[in-house]
Amino acid sequence: MPYRDKDIEKQYFSISEVAELFDVNTSLIRFWEKEFDAIKPRKNKKGNRLFTRKDIETFRTIHHLVKKKGFTLDGARKHLKTHAKEAEVNAEVSERLENIRATLVELKKRLEQE
Repeated sequence: MPYRDKDIEKQYFSISEVAELFDVNTSLIRFWEKEFDAIKPRKNKKGNRLFTRKDIETFRTIHHLVKKKGFTLDGARKHLKTHAKEAEVNAEVSERLENIRATLVELKKRLEQE
């Protein structure tokens, strides 16, 4: 049976794809890459950054700490060193809750239109 595109998960993501996922500029992605040792994208022959799913999970955690929780970069760095797993789980739960909220808000709008 031939593979379909949706059956094959991407292994690497471009910097623009990562920036789009988090609704930030690519410059912020490059900046955080320099600030946090945990982010280590590969580079292709052209020098373009290629981010793994692990890098994206790390970005999600950093984004949650800095943009949602108000941590400074230094504070986020220290928190990641001492509470990495907890921070990752909290970021994932927060994102899921935000998605559920967005779905409920959309459902409410549809119901009000009927």
